[in-house]
Amino acid sequence: MSTTTKDRTHVRLSDLHFEHTTWLNALTFYKDEIGIFERRLGEIAARNTTGEVLAQLEHFQNRYIREREVIDELRHDIKAHENSLEKEAKEHPVALEHRYFADHGELRDRMVTFEKLYRELKDEFHRWVAHWM
Repeated sequence: MSTTTKDRTHVRLSDLHFEHTTWLNALTFYKDEIGIFERRLGEIAARNTTGEVLAQLEHFQNRYIREREVIDELRHDIKAHENSLEKEAKEHPVALEHRYFADHGELRDRMVTFEKLYRELKDEFHRWVAHWM
């Protein structure tokens, strides 16, 4: 449950923690999925050695490198926020479940943007694989 003040939204600690956990699990999945896609790139590269295919392979390899970097940055920032909340909880444990904390809207926006761009890359990759297989 959240409450809105004039400028900011505040939520319970358990809600923030739940969202952090969900995001971290999703990021782990995406990173694993990238590994699967990279293995598929290797299979396609073994069957097709034309310049056009190799250029597109490099495009996807570069994008996957960048996606991993973004995943690592997001994981770091999510864990840093989780650590700051944990510190706050330890320093002020009284009535913890009845207090509200500043929402992490910036992190949420970054996750939404990442997931949108990742889905677009995944769709592009699937279309490309269908074309070359």
